[in-house]
Amino acid sequence: MAEAHQAVAFQFTVGPDGIDMQLCHEALRQIYLSGKHSWKKRFIRFKNGIMTGVYPGSPSGFLVVVVSYMSVNKYAHQLMLTLPGVLVGTGLWITIIFIMRTALKCLLSWHGWMHARHGSISMGTRLWMLFVKLFSGRKPMLYSFQSSLPRLSVPPVKDTCRRYLESARPLMDDEQYERMEGLAKDFEKNLGPRLQWYLKLKSWWASNYVSDWWEEYIYLRGRGPIMVNSNYYAMDFQYVFPTSIQAARAGNAIHAIMLYRRKLDRAQIKPLMLLNTVPMCSSQYERMFNTTRIPGVETDTIQHMDESRHIAVYHNGRFFKVWMFYDGRLLLPREIEQQIERILADKSEPQKGEEHLAALTAGERAPWANTRETFFKGGKNKQSLDAIEKAAFFVTLDESEQRYQDDNPVKSLENYAKALLHGKCYDRWFDKSFNLIVFKNGTMGLNAEHAWADAPIVGHLWEQVLALDPVKLGYTEEGHCKGEPHPNLPGPQRLQWDIPAECQSVIQSSLKVAQALADDVECHVFPFKDFGKGFIKKCRTSPDAFIQIALQLAHFRDKGKFCLTYEASMTRLYREGRTETVRSCTMETCAFVRSMIRDETVRREERRRLVKAAADKHQKLYREAMTGKGIDRHLFCLYVISKYLGVDSPFLHEVLSEPWRLSTSQTPLQQTELFDLANHPELVSCGGGFGPVADDGYGVSYFVLGEDFINFHISSKHSSPETDSHRFMGNIKQALLELKDLFEVEKKSIK
Repeated sequence: MAEAHQAVAFQFTVGPDGIDMQLCHEALRQIYLSGKHSWKKRFIRFKNGIMTGVYPGSPSGFLVVVVSYMSVNKYAHQLMLTLPGVLVGTGLWITIIFIMRTALKCLLSWHGWMHARHGSISMGTRLWMLFVKLFSGRKPMLYSFQSSLPRLSVPPVKDTCRRYLESARPLMDDEQYERMEGLAKDFEKNLGPRLQWYLKLKSWWASNYVSDWWEEYIYLRGRGPIMVNSNYYAMDFQYVFPTSIQAARAGNAIHAIMLYRRKLDRAQIKPLMLLNTVPMCSSQYERMFNTTRIPGVETDTIQHMDESRHIAVYHNGRFFKVWMFYDGRLLLPREIEQQIERILADKSEPQKGEEHLAALTAGERAPWANTRETFFKGGKNKQSLDAIEKAAFFVTLDESEQRYQDDNPVKSLENYAKALLHGKCYDRWFDKSFNLIVFKNGTMGLNAEHAWADAPIVGHLWEQVLALDPVKLGYTEEGHCKGEPHPNLPGPQRLQWDIPAECQSVIQSSLKVAQALADDVECHVFPFKDFGKGFIKKCRTSPDAFIQIALQLAHFRDKGKFCLTYEASMTRLYREGRTETVRSCTMETCAFVRSMIRDETVRREERRRLVKAAADKHQKLYREAMTGKGIDRHLFCLYVISKYLGVDSPFLHEVLSEPWRLSTSQTPLQQTELFDLANHPELVSCGGGFGPVADDGYGVSYFVLGEDFINFHISSKHSSPETDSHRFMGNIKQALLELKDLFEVEKKSIK
């Protein structure tokens, strides 16, 4: 086989004349090119580390400062004083950098700009933005602002308790509220200050007082399946099908992902900036590639490799290792397609236990950890497992066909969502940072593990891939990738396994658990086309607040009651920030919902006033969550400290035991410049979704794309008699149209 030949650098034979060395020059050449690539990558990382370390300084700025200092002090004419002059000039340059960073950090600690009305910016805010841009330097790299971002501060216990009680009031009757109010006041006066002291100590020492504990206790210590419960998915274009050839679509997509990784390694991705001015934390990008969640008996860990030159591919029950580099360069799309074609043409049968092996990553974590320790610690099993876990990412060549169908939109999108969320439960490696899934008809999507980063990070990658694939990379008229196959390219390597019967039994047990979970999940994807962001903005209302109010109205119609609602917000304005919770079910929103359902005598003008009050309240809560004044992360960290200290808090226990029966998240479009939706509305994406958080609740993801399109992803469980994803989406549509009617009447009355 070609790959076996290339793997041998030299051979020797023993004859009458002694030992005859037979060097394989091609293999030695590949070794040389591989080493050259590794050293080049190390140099780039070293250079980027220096550039990031001195930002907003630059080499040209260094020369200007040093030369100017020496010229002013006439060091240039005295050779003996040149070195001291350079040293003093360097010190001056470092001092200027320190002053600029400190000034920028102080400027970024002010968040008054968030409270300005949309479209109106005060003179003070404009001046602040000018200074931020002045101290931000030119041409920042991905991690340039990390040391300038402020740290997340710990809010006062009193304020957090007050905000919690305010959020809990619409969900409790008077007796329940009085009891919880008593628990909160007792906590605020007694145990709270003690826990707060330890938390403040951590906030002074750590980069972020929340993120490491959030990753460990919310994600890594969970012992249940991560499939459905934690992992989430992202979909392809809805109306555009660039090619129906599976290998070709995989070739372009894999190449686009590897190009993104190269830009990421070189820190050439622009940091995300709000208002093109305020930088957001980029730390989550660091573990996007070469990353795997490793199971443990009590807690999992995240394994991240600095470098990986291959991907792992699953097809028809077999695992393959595919090298992404040859001749010292990244494989081109047509060459990757060539490798995928070889895998698809391989008719070999799966080895014993191989076909369902990945079900271990879909089931309970403890059995997977014990099995990994027992059967995968040595020999060919360890080598093959390493090939998967140390791969850049995982690819599944799915044998099913998924696609949006005009004649059957509901069922086709539902099948597509479930295929991405869980598949067959054994054809995705759910522990990998993300899985690229390419279906038989060329449609594709992602399944991502949640512990290492949040959805916007994966979304940033996916937007780049979708933008590159059909437009910049493109396909031939026959549907293949552009370019030519490589005549000497070594083929994929089939991974080898020795899986005993005892291990196969554990695999089947995990598969049974995973299949029961997958069968219980109901997914419904609904493209809402009646109106979108364009109409909502004309109503002078935040699109997110508008949709959240509609969700509350829909949920009350669906279940006849309000519930604790989770909306994910981000805290990436701070160093190593991740998320915070917006509790969307407020007193103001409940008042509006009651006016729409229980009291038909309420006039339209009053309803419009109530909905605007609810929207203003929601925006206020969202801003507070983004600026470190949320409720749930603070209370969560206080709870962790109480467990470390071995003390019980009835207040914290009850707060953290409350189920989120409505879990919501907006999928943001971060790189609008990549998609010209005004001229090419067909490039709309389906968005993405996740499973329900509570067994008797809903998971809702919504994707606001362009001016006239909102895509909803609803998930629930068949086993709950209280939930029905299709019914809930019907209520959401009705609520959105009722809100539209309210604002349209207002606009007519204004005219």
